[in-house]
Amino acid sequence: MAAQRQRETMNTPSKLQGGKVWLVGAGPGDPELLTLKAARLISQADAIVYDHLVGNGIMDLARGDARIVYAGKESSKHTMPQEDINQLLVELAREGLSVVRLKGGDPFIFGRGGEELETLAASGIPFEVVPGVTAAAGCGAYSGFPLTHREHAQAVTFVTGHLKDDTVNLDWPALARPCHTVVFYMGIGAAREICRQMIDHGLPSTTPAAVVRNGTQADQRTLLATLGTLPQRIEESGIKPPALIIVGSVVSLHEKLSWFEKQ
Repeated sequence: MAAQRQRETMNTPSKLQGGKVWLVGAGPGDPELLTLKAARLISQADAIVYDHLVGNGIMDLARGDARIVYAGKESSKHTMPQEDINQLLVELAREGLSVVRLKGGDPFIFGRGGEELETLAASGIPFEVVPGVTAAAGCGAYSGFPLTHREHAQAVTFVTGHLKDDTVNLDWPALARPCHTVVFYMGIGAAREICRQMIDHGLPSTTPAAVVRNGTQADQRTLLATLGTLPQRIEESGIKPPALIIVGSVVSLHEKLSWFEKQ
């Protein structure tokens, strides 16, 4: 009975509460990785404010009369400052609209979702959060990299390769540990420094490393290397963001476990 009620809810259009914001994760790119709740909210919202990393086809779910605002951020190219996005969400909700703030991946993993909700909370705007499949999980799964594995990695860390002050001042001793997978978001521009620091803090230069660009999408590209060769391989390939850097011995499982790019 519960499953039947859920199907009826999914198939029956309903009006969302106006004057409210839903912070929704769009997943890593493949539209079929959207959660059921995310797809329903996108299809019912009065207004959608969406990011650059929302996968192709996902916005096709929006209502034809929905107000659509692109607020994408690319490297060194921001359509709107973050403060303006925060205020826009407040203004749309105060118009009485049901608003979906749509972000690639998961909104609480390097998505600035917390910053936006702080503004909504301070302005008295009600909100909900809908998690999404984060890019690390999606890229790992579609590239044949199990982020944890009993024989390779007993821990996984997600870290940003681009801090707010444009440095890469990270806790390198904690990251450069054996039996550990490290996923660097937004790290392509700092790849040389990342690899140097990981080696300087104890990891062998032969440690497997990879870059995954446009993970889970039809044009996904996986670049295999080691910490010692990755910066040069990136330069030679011309690979650009959006892409993740994944470091750890789980990368060595690619040839055995890769399935998506072989299809």
